[in-house]
Amino acid sequence: MSHDALVEDIAELLDVWVAGWSGSRSYETRKEGRFPAALRADKTGDWEFFAHDPSDAEFAALASKTAQAETRILTILTNDVARYTQLARENGLNITSDSQAMMIVDMGTQDAEDPWLSDDDLKLTTSESKGVHYAVVHAGEEVAASGQVFVVRQTAVFDKIVTEPNYQRRGLGSFIMKALAAQAFQHDVESGLLLASLDGQHLYSHLGWKHVSQVLMMSTKPVDETDLSVA
Repeated sequence: MSHDALVEDIAELLDVWVAGWSGSRSYETRKEGRFPAALRADKTGDWEFFAHDPSDAEFAALASKTAQAETRILTILTNDVARYTQLARENGLNITSDSQAMMIVDMGTQDAEDPWLSDDDLKLTTSESKGVHYAVVHAGEEVAASGQVFVVRQTAVFDKIVTEPNYQRRGLGSFIMKALAAQAFQHDVESGLLLASLDGQHLYSHLGWKHVSQVLMMSTKPVDETDLSVA
């Protein structure tokens, strides 16, 4: 699917993102009705269900599945946050994260060349394993920043973009994104896709990424417990 067509189809975007995110993390996937689900074996050890603007009945069915265990998560992509916040409440779920967003970029606007580090104390290492491309910046023995990308259906799904606290505000987030983009261009890619935290949204917008949809994560866990979006 072309980049322009993909932008207009958020349900397809979600399917592509789940496939890429699961591929990046080696998660098992399945369908729950018409919606994707992934087994977060390394984190919660349980299923996370995903949907874009489900109907009230579809939401209730997914909420019922989610409520079977505290470790289960329901993630909704929507730009009608009020509606799904109310539906969550009616179906016994709590919103554990409402600050993330799905973002997309036309990879044709991104630099295909390997970036370079201006700081001689930092070193970039790239690698690939089972289709996942990795980029890590080291400062001596310490990891300063890291990330990974997995390509599915001509879309590069970026994942686990992290700059360690002691190395923030040095441009390493942008550097990692550019290093991963250069690796993604080893494949036939047209689009880039990711879920971004609030801080990440500011970074990615400067790199040309566009907002697609808000992301709501919910479960039966009390709202004062750990934000499931970081799991």
